[in-house]
Amino acid sequence: MGKILGLTGDEVAAEAMRQINPDVLPAYPITPQTEIVQKFSQFVADGLVSTEMVRVESEHSAMSACIGASASGARAMTATSANGLALMWEICYIAASYRLPIVMPLVNRALSGPINIHCDHSDSMGARDSGWIQLYSENCQEVYDNLIQAIRIAESEEVLLPAMVTLDGFIISHAMERVEILEDEEVKRFIGEYRNPHSLLDINNPVTYGPLDLYDYYFEHKRQQIEAMEKVGKVIEKVGKEFGEISGRSYDLMERYQLEGADLVIVAAGSTAGTVKTVVNQLREKGVKAGLLKIRAFRPFPTEEIVQVLKNAEAVAVLDRSVSFGAQGGPLFLEIRSALFEEKKRPPVVNYIYGLGGRDIGIEEIETVYKNLERIADSKKTEELVGYLGLRE
Repeated sequence: MGKILGLTGDEVAAEAMRQINPDVLPAYPITPQTEIVQKFSQFVADGLVSTEMVRVESEHSAMSACIGASASGARAMTATSANGLALMWEICYIAASYRLPIVMPLVNRALSGPINIHCDHSDSMGARDSGWIQLYSENCQEVYDNLIQAIRIAESEEVLLPAMVTLDGFIISHAMERVEILEDEEVKRFIGEYRNPHSLLDINNPVTYGPLDLYDYYFEHKRQQIEAMEKVGKVIEKVGKEFGEISGRSYDLMERYQLEGADLVIVAAGSTAGTVKTVVNQLREKGVKAGLLKIRAFRPFPTEEIVQVLKNAEAVAVLDRSVSFGAQGGPLFLEIRSALFEEKKRPPVVNYIYGLGGRDIGIEEIETVYKNLERIADSKKTEELVGYLGLRE
């Protein structure tokens, strides 16, 4: 049996990392992630972890150091936000290409400019094609649970890919919540030890990292990454069930909230899912068949599972906390609409952009979305493909 603590999202991320006890943690501060590495540095100073913490000069260097450590056989972690992730951009692709299971909490923050330190998903969604696994968290408890599971998922022999665990900046990162923490030994047994099967330090089986890879083999290596990502979904499901056995909290690729018989469905990721749940409960009491599909794994995208959940709905609204400029909607919307495209019977799907730069989204806005879905379900027509919530006229 573990313990119950009151922790902010950043604090609980640091606590999970303390229990994971990575071999190497290169760190660079950036708001609103700074408290994660600050708290972890205290664990290092107090001798509570055996981690080699490397204080680097930039996020580019942080991810570069993670690559060197992971390739040598060490378990490596770091943390960042927004512009920090952007500075890592080149190295994030390299980490995935080298098949290194680095795990990184990412505190979602608007990607400049103009300069903004508050939450949206432009940073993680911008990195959606970098080859990283992406797990989204609704609250502090999920930040803790997702980080511990991410180690097992990333380090699975059939996967060996890096993973980022997201938490909404300030909304989760600086909000204190009740969190159930496992015992240190339970976490240690659950994650096991990391053994890189292709370590740079294995002198009996020499390997090369980072060679020049032109048109002769580059294509085949990308195909190997694709195949690895295709295996991640099953691993997420397996690890989620095993985590449930020790914690009582099982996880899947997504959460189906009040979807049994639901006609009107909102799809969302991150902290907003909690607000949607409140509205769903209120509407259900009034006899409205409302439901929520909460996306946990955005990469890999669980296409088949989502189709099975949504294909019988009367109308679907996808909430995006980021913009895909020049596209026909936000990143999550485009994935959902594409997934449903081949279905003979498919619901009308509309998109709502919301919460950019940390703008709050409340119960009233969510209620408006469900009212619009009722009209769409009755008329069988979409009024507009992309709308905006909380935008001043």
